[in-house]
Amino acid sequence: MANDILIEARRVTRILPGIVPTTLVRNVDLAIRENEFVAITGPSGSGKSSLLYLLGLLDLPTDGEVTIRGKGTVHMAEEERAFLRLSELGFVFQFHFLLPEFTAQENVMLPMRALARLSREQMRARAADLLDSLGLAEHRHKRPDQLSGGQRQRVAVARALANDPPVILADEPTGSLDSKSSEQVFQILRDLVIGRDKSVVAVTHDLALAERMSRRVHLVDGMVQADELAKVSMS
Repeated sequence: MANDILIEARRVTRILPGIVPTTLVRNVDLAIRENEFVAITGPSGSGKSSLLYLLGLLDLPTDGEVTIRGKGTVHMAEEERAFLRLSELGFVFQFHFLLPEFTAQENVMLPMRALARLSREQMRARAADLLDSLGLAEHRHKRPDQLSGGQRQRVAVARALANDPPVILADEPTGSLDSKSSEQVFQILRDLVIGRDKSVVAVTHDLALAERMSRRVHLVDGMVQADELAKVSMS
């Protein structure tokens, strides 16, 4: 496993303001390195999704720092953070969040359009290639309501890969799927680590899936209770 750190949380705390402030994440130190398959587990309300959103620059810590490739992000301009999200991070959520008026191919093109590195024809070709690689060649021109739940989630994975980011952050990516579709999505995420050298960090309540990932970070009350390598083969 390579030693290069892609994302690092340094003493990160997130407090939700209010009449009674709520601490979502408390003093978390966590480094995500190249080519890791990381499960974030814990009971409901333990801060799993909150931590993922902090790692993904979708939220800012109340205290502490999140770095991307060693670069601090807390005091960045929002435009710079947005660029890092587009270029360095891909997101998959429990609910696919595909735009209903666009086809699968058009949905996958959206992050590429936002980053504006490719021509329209190049974007079309890359989106088609990504969908083809995930077994969706014949579904490229269908809209989300014409796809099954598992197919929609595979489109969401293709969209996360659109700008070829080194890290994929997934929040309960199999939580709304049946067992067959859940296994298909899990295998796709696993293959991203093995076959494409990505790092995948997935929040999951499914301990059976978490046990098949190479590293498990367990949260309780917003704090890391355990961070351990699993005895599983990733070959």
